[in-house]
Amino acid sequence: MTDVPKLRPGQRVAREEQERLGSLLVNEYQAGKSIRELCAQTGYSIGRMRRLLQAGGVQYRGRGGATRKR
Repeated sequence: MTDVPKLRPGQRVAREEQERLGSLLVNEYQAGKSIRELCAQTGYSIGRMRRLLQAGGVQYRGRGGATRKR
């Protein structure tokens, strides 16, 4: 993910930048990547990733993925 900047822990991000990053990350998430995979690629914490995805207007998938049986 080349369009995602490196951010220090606790570094603040402007609202416009949050929305821009969020929309990029939402596209990756909707393409099937997990939040943990996105965190590994970007170096962001899970909390930051969830906040950015929410800023991008994400519709979260259910937990467990395809390996979970009913």
